Amino acid sequence: MLLQTSGPSRTRIFSLLHQCRLASSKPRFDYDLVVLGGGSAGLACAKEAVDCGARVLCFDYVKPTPVGTKWGLGGTCVNVGCIPKKLMHQASLLGEAVHEAVAYGWNVNDKNIRPDWCKLVRSVQNHIKSVNWVTRVDLRDKKVEYVNSMGAFVDGHTIEYVPKSGQAKSRVTAKNVVVAVGGRPRYPSIPGATEFGITSDDIFSYDREPGRTLVVGAGYVGLECACFLKGLGYDPTVMVRSIVLRGFDRQMSELLAAMMSERGISFLETTIPSSVERQSDGRLLVRFRNTTTQTDGSDVFDTVLWAIGRRGLIEDLNLEAAGVKTQNDKIVVDRSEATNVPHIFAVGDIVYGRPELTPVAILAGRLLARRLFAGSTQLMDYADVATTVFTPLEYACVGMSEETAIEKHGADNIEVFHGYYKPTEFFIPQKSVRFCYLKAVAEIAGDQKILGLHYMGPVAGEVIQGFAAALKSGLTVKTLLNTVGIHPTTAEEFTRLSITKRSGRDPTPASCCS
Repeated sequence: MLLQTSGPSRTRIFSLLHQCRLASSKPRFDYDLVVLGGGSAGLACAKEAVDCGARVLCFDYVKPTPVGTKWGLGGTCVNVGCIPKKLMHQASLLGEAVHEAVAYGWNVNDKNIRPDWCKLVRSVQNHIKSVNWVTRVDLRDKKVEYVNSMGAFVDGHTIEYVPKSGQAKSRVTAKNVVVAVGGRPRYPSIPGATEFGITSDDIFSYDREPGRTLVVGAGYVGLECACFLKGLGYDPTVMVRSIVLRGFDRQMSELLAAMMSERGISFLETTIPSSVERQSDGRLLVRFRNTTTQTDGSDVFDTVLWAIGRRGLIEDLNLEAAGVKTQNDKIVVDRSEATNVPHIFAVGDIVYGRPELTPVAILAGRLLARRLFAGSTQLMDYADVATTVFTPLEYACVGMSEETAIEKHGADNIEVFHGYYKPTEFFIPQKSVRFCYLKAVAEIAGDQKILGLHYMGPVAGEVIQGFAAALKSGLTVKTLLNTVGIHPTTAEEFTRLSITKRSGRDPTPASCCS
């Protein structure tokens, strides 16, 4: 029962009750979700969360590279990854197409055709800046709050940041935090590496022609860079520590390296760099060691590009304050992208043991937001993710490599269908078809479920994307061979696969139309 009071005392009681009601209705946290990182994963998660009714704040900040390169909102893919890489790849292919046009009857003076590097870089950067702007506008329209600052943990629910340069630090609280800061290229621990070398973070905005370039590293980033540089008329050399395209199908990887060699790209096999120093003429002297012969060597280059892998950007997050566990330089999560701290999650390239691919990051971010704020239970499926290496003849794959399939199922339980093919458009300019090859790795029993598809040839990504959906839906060899192809295309070659490796028959076609 309420006390029987009147006058000032009664007024004071009602005032206190009103304050209690306000306190109980006020959110405990400033935001439902704070996202650390404005790349593909972070932005996808933030926008989806807002669509689900959450109050969201997104932090993003780019530290300049050792040579001073920096960029805007959107993360690696937009600024220094997939998008500029594909544009440089396209520029390279157009250089080939100009020469091929002569064979097709075009009156082109193909003797003195060469690209303007600075104009190409300017065009690429103008497109990237337009995407940066559209991304900012999109966040504003979707009511995602954005702060261009580095956010770091104070505790599990509190993030500290500097609003603007020179200002005092501020803090915000969040019920949930998603870490999506991605990664950056590694530099080797040798003299001159950071002083004189660049990475994929720099090459797409490089303010001078690369010239003779040493690409150190034979993963897909290194090989793609070497190939577009060669296509643009420069002279790349690839330094390989052990094998090309580690983690990919070995036969396809070696075929790709052979294709690059045929096009004039040199390889320094089983070699590691020792030092880089600038000569008096401005060029770079690189010393290296062959780990097979145990001999030392050196050569001179105009540019040295490090492509030796990537590291997760955990050093500025103060994860220890929140108690988040890491492995090496990545964050450990479970199947639901949750860290060991229940309300802290991680998506994208910062996650340990997950594919470092933009579409993976985007879908994982969206699904996480739906689980947090829309009652969804759908988890990200990381199996059978398709990918493409954008070399002149592209290599695309989905599912298991031949080695993985044999390791998991046993050689006696695997059938590999394979074949070379001849793209129709290659005939008139007499382009090499030596490396146009594809294969399907399948179970040997029953309808022969397909475990992996591999293709090297024109527009490989466009070809494999559709087959990826079919593979995830349980594609079998029986279904594939009962599918009528579109003629004349290179994708139809999958529907013509009838020769197995086990048979020992020649997989080279005699005719394109029978």
